[in-house]
Amino acid sequence: MSGNPKPNIIFILADDHGYGDISAHNGPGIQTPHLDGIRSRGMRLNRFYANSTVCSPSRASLLTGRYPDRVGVPGVIRQTVEDSWGYFDPNAVTLPDMLRRAGYETLHIGKWHLGLEDENHPCERGFDEYHGFIDDMMDDYWTHRRMGKNGMHHNREVIDPIGHATDLFTDWAIDRIRDREGAETPFFMYLAYNAPHGPIQPPEEWVRTVREREPELDEKRIRYNALVEHLDDGVGRVMGALDETGLAENTIVIYTSDNGGLLADGAYNGPLRGGKTDMYEGGIRVPCFVQWSNRIEPNCESDQIVMLMDFFPTLCEIAGVEVAHTIEGRSILPLLIGGEVDFSDRVYYWVRREGFFSQRRYVGNDYHAIRRGDVKLLHNDAFSPLELFDLAEDERETTDLSGTNDTDMNDLCRLIQAHIRQAGAVPWQKKSE
Repeated sequence: MSGNPKPNIIFILADDHGYGDISAHNGPGIQTPHLDGIRSRGMRLNRFYANSTVCSPSRASLLTGRYPDRVGVPGVIRQTVEDSWGYFDPNAVTLPDMLRRAGYETLHIGKWHLGLEDENHPCERGFDEYHGFIDDMMDDYWTHRRMGKNGMHHNREVIDPIGHATDLFTDWAIDRIRDREGAETPFFMYLAYNAPHGPIQPPEEWVRTVREREPELDEKRIRYNALVEHLDDGVGRVMGALDETGLAENTIVIYTSDNGGLLADGAYNGPLRGGKTDMYEGGIRVPCFVQWSNRIEPNCESDQIVMLMDFFPTLCEIAGVEVAHTIEGRSILPLLIGGEVDFSDRVYYWVRREGFFSQRRYVGNDYHAIRRGDVKLLHNDAFSPLELFDLAEDERETTDLSGTNDTDMNDLCRLIQAHIRQAGAVPWQKKSE
């Protein structure tokens, strides 16, 4: 990557944004012109996957380039100890750690969701500055509380800002972009929105706009679309700040989500089966667009299977810093700039551990999916039977082949077992003092 200044990097991660809930993907009654703009100015990854069906594991994979259970995060980290299913390994090397070595200023704005311990504060995990919500989820977009506790922080200071969380995160990102105008060193901004995760609380003016424009939609879908469109507007304001400061020409912008949309909230995952918490495609396959002026061709796309953790080595390669430790992510830089990658030998794996004793779907157990080529094996919760699908012929996962294809069943079962054994060496609970 010599010959040009190192590019700035803005990684925008939405929370629970399903594959279908973008107008470029024909989401019902939804308009996302700014996300469509990133897509038209860059590359759409058509078969892009989050690393889990829920928040924390996917975030751990993004920041480490590893499968989440290899860094102690097989499930959702929560402030309630008896219902927390991960402990982010303090020794895991993070993406901001790596980019700092390459001379980047590292900023995290928005949702953290990787632990409340001192050792796992964002400022201890490679970020020069943190401005956002540190907890697992907001009970209210306006008060920013979780179980009565204020989760908003600026670095280590608890703050109590006024405004909708989406607007606050957008404003803080724009402030930092404007601060970087004319700076000689590059920056990495990890902008993690809480939207469109529940509770579905869009500003009422956005609800009125969608209701007037799409009167045939039911109220749940109207409110959900309004929350997504408000998020899209925030992304547009961030992109506008890049243009205004002249930074757009040398900034990579990536937009994706940590898992699929929650159907109960009104999300739409396109033609895919299931949604958030499911190992079916609707729970793990998510939108992903990458824009990089003069390096990525406008309005291009790829059907290559890519995972969220693949951005770790990709961005390290772009920044010119060598990854000398073990990771499972693979760089897709050649793919982004017009070439190809050979992932024909690759096996893709997903995991989630969960509690929810009252549901009796998990009770502290984990459940998995694994894909080799076009064949995918999964169990959709801890006590569901194994199912086998050929995604080349059956993308909607309607025909279970588990009783007719012993060869793939046996091979993929052995591979899952091998992965579980390896992950078993990594603690996912903090030892009590």
